[in-house]
Amino acid sequence: MLSPLSSLAAVILLGGAAQWIAWRLRLPSILLLLPMGVLAGPVSGLIDPDALFGPILLPIVALSVAMILFEGGLTLNFRDIRDSHRVVWNLVSIGVLITWVLAGLAAHFILGLSPALAALFGAILTVTGPTVVGPLLQQVRPTGPAAGILRWEGIVVDPIGALLAVLVFEVLISGGAGFAVAPISLSLGKTVLIGGGLGLFAAWFLQTAIARYWIPDHLHNAATLLLVAGVFAASNAAAHEAGLLAVTVMGIALANQRRANVHHILEFKENLRVFLISALFILLAARINLADLRDVGWRGAAFVLVLVLIVRPLACLASAAGSRLALRDRLFLACVAPRGIVAAAVTSVFAFELTRSGAFPEARLLVPMMFSVIVGTVLIYGLTAGPIARRLGLAEASPAGLLFIGAQRAVREIAGALAARRIPVILLDSNRVNVSLSHAMGLSAITGSVLDDTSLAEVNLAGIGRALSMTQNDEVNLLAATRLAAVFGRAGVYRTAARSEPAGALGRPLFSGKLTASEIEHRLEVGWRIVEWSAAQFADHSRGPNPPTRLFYLVGGRAIPSAADEPAPRGEYRVLALAADAAGAGDSAQPTA
Repeated sequence: MLSPLSSLAAVILLGGAAQWIAWRLRLPSILLLLPMGVLAGPVSGLIDPDALFGPILLPIVALSVAMILFEGGLTLNFRDIRDSHRVVWNLVSIGVLITWVLAGLAAHFILGLSPALAALFGAILTVTGPTVVGPLLQQVRPTGPAAGILRWEGIVVDPIGALLAVLVFEVLISGGAGFAVAPISLSLGKTVLIGGGLGLFAAWFLQTAIARYWIPDHLHNAATLLLVAGVFAASNAAAHEAGLLAVTVMGIALANQRRANVHHILEFKENLRVFLISALFILLAARINLADLRDVGWRGAAFVLVLVLIVRPLACLASAAGSRLALRDRLFLACVAPRGIVAAAVTSVFAFELTRSGAFPEARLLVPMMFSVIVGTVLIYGLTAGPIARRLGLAEASPAGLLFIGAQRAVREIAGALAARRIPVILLDSNRVNVSLSHAMGLSAITGSVLDDTSLAEVNLAGIGRALSMTQNDEVNLLAATRLAAVFGRAGVYRTAARSEPAGALGRPLFSGKLTASEIEHRLEVGWRIVEWSAAQFADHSRGPNPPTRLFYLVGGRAIPSAADEPAPRGEYRVLALAADAAGAGDSAQPTA
């Protein structure tokens, strides 16, 4: 085994490597994190989490899960489920009960668990996986209300499922004695009141402290971390397992208030979440016993199929009954329910306590069973969610649409040229006159600011694969690129060149990296026009006294922005360019303005 320092470094390095390789292979990172953890733990013996952390391992896991759920709560906005809140409520109530009963029965008859352990395992399986649902939705980008419903369910159901598991666990450790409705109801009510109350109070206190400048800007993230940790610990001390509910409520309350801007906190928490997920999966997978994993065998695969093909569809159909949700959205909901780090962490805690008590020796199988479920559900849903969404008409394999930030004349003419070639475009501008002129040209345009969460949320990004920030304000373009990188990825965000390029700025510089939005506007005013040429024609005109500026590569019905770091496509392509002498280009030119 490695030294403690080397073990910690190995956990961080393996987690980072798994995340990067998964990104390169376009796979859910969990599919690599778990095997790496097994290789580093039981296979090679390099990492022993119990020896490394001792008795504080499980508290560290619990606190990390709290941070992850708080970050998830910060991403939830009530407007996402404005018309489908009833379905969300049903999924976290009726859906939880159906999943608990059916998963418990399957655990008993397929996995061979005793009725008591099967009930506990079924309760844990009511949680889905916000740490894998979010990336999956970001990759698929489905349209309609399904994405918002799944995001809300994945985060809200975690404290509910954990609380249900705690109630079942308490019955187990008491030997089933003293089971009564009144004590359980009292315990449940106490947990909800304390967790929900402390979460709301913490959210109010933090937003007040930020709004009244009680905390300096550079301490916002640190203060938030301290408050989340404190609320989680205080809630758990006051009521068993009220902490997860408290931090989730705190995150949701902060996300839906308008008193203080917490977007910078969310960005920090997103980075922290990636680190925590990587480390947790490596550590928990390193604790697995290979003999226990072999004991699960084919039963684990059969159990996963029952969860995917029977339990999840029945829970979704019952939850959506009587709602206005379209059939295709209901079907997509039934096809997404991966389990993630919360299920793994809760299972590890309960398995450790039950095994230590000696009353349930088979509890040692719960962890390998849960990891089989995690790998199986992530693999199935990760590979099928995209094709199913596309088959249902909820997503596109490779979105060709473009989101333009800005709607001044230059953007309108460029967007108009693309729209004439059947390229989907959306324009977002805070200037109502620019938006009205865009509408007059038949373009899809929205009044709003890219820096405002509400405005950005109103943009339907279905079919949109890239964003181009082209306002005449360099600062807005730079800020927009930073905001949009979280949606489209750094490779999918472009901006016009700034007069003074800051080092490390996000956004790929458009049009050779030297043409500012103001210069494009000026060229159009003095007679330059947007034309379409073949690659050879563009090369010929580029040798003239006024060389044209390449705007887009046109390939197979798609428009690829020309950027300073964008190589020319392979094979046949045409060029959409800004040319000074369009009239002299002969019949090959196709002026659009």
